[in-house]
Amino acid sequence: MSNIPIGVFDSGIGGLTVAGEIMKLLPGENIVYFGDTARVPYGSKSPEAITQFAFEGLKFLLSQDVKLIVIACNTVSATCLEELAASTRVPVLGVIEPGARAAVNATRNHRVGVIGTERTTKSRAYERAINALNESISIYSKACPLFVPLVEEGWLENEAALITAKIYLEPLKGQGIDTLVLACTHYPLLKPAIGQIMGRGVRLVDSAEETAKEVWQILNGGNLLRKANAPASYRYFVSDDPEKFVRVGEKFLKRSIEPISVIEP
Repeated sequence: MSNIPIGVFDSGIGGLTVAGEIMKLLPGENIVYFGDTARVPYGSKSPEAITQFAFEGLKFLLSQDVKLIVIACNTVSATCLEELAASTRVPVLGVIEPGARAAVNATRNHRVGVIGTERTTKSRAYERAINALNESISIYSKACPLFVPLVEEGWLENEAALITAKIYLEPLKGQGIDTLVLACTHYPLLKPAIGQIMGRGVRLVDSAEETAKEVWQILNGGNLLRKANAPASYRYFVSDDPEKFVRVGEKFLKRSIEPISVIEP
């Protein structure tokens, strides 16, 4: 059981931010990644559609005989994480709780901004998670729906990224926040543009590193850490356009993405 892989599910490329942190912290673990690139972005879709897509992704990863599943998508985590976790005996971990903990630890003036997809922002999941840890923190949320298409296109540091970031983020700067939660796993790939607009005085927080730590805790606590001496293997599956996924994903991970397979969504 301990030598079978970790499953990682995302709507597209963004979940590689989480997978990359798991690779760093747990270099011996095998990983199976599924990005639903045919139906990205999820953030503008109905809760019913998101839930359907998420259960299909869960079913696929379970078919790959995984020992733990990371829902590396804030939109899914905000919409149906409890339903997914209740449907299987395999541990299912989301990214909102780890991200909220990181934000609470990062802020000094108790003024936190949260940017995410329309669905994540409307759910107020981050507000609840952050205030459950510290009710004195003021939270200012902003939906940034165009960020996901920019990342999926690989437009991470060009003029389009900077202009879009400026339009979205200027209102948050006026709120005096000292911490900005990137409440979508696609958004860390835009850190250069976001950081340039927000300035050095604002800490950019994403859930990837904290999520990787939680993966370690679950595996270690359940005696599920991989014990084999052979190098870890990483397998990638997408539902459409593998060439774009490889091009953008390799730039971010700074490692080869192979093998990659296309499956029906």
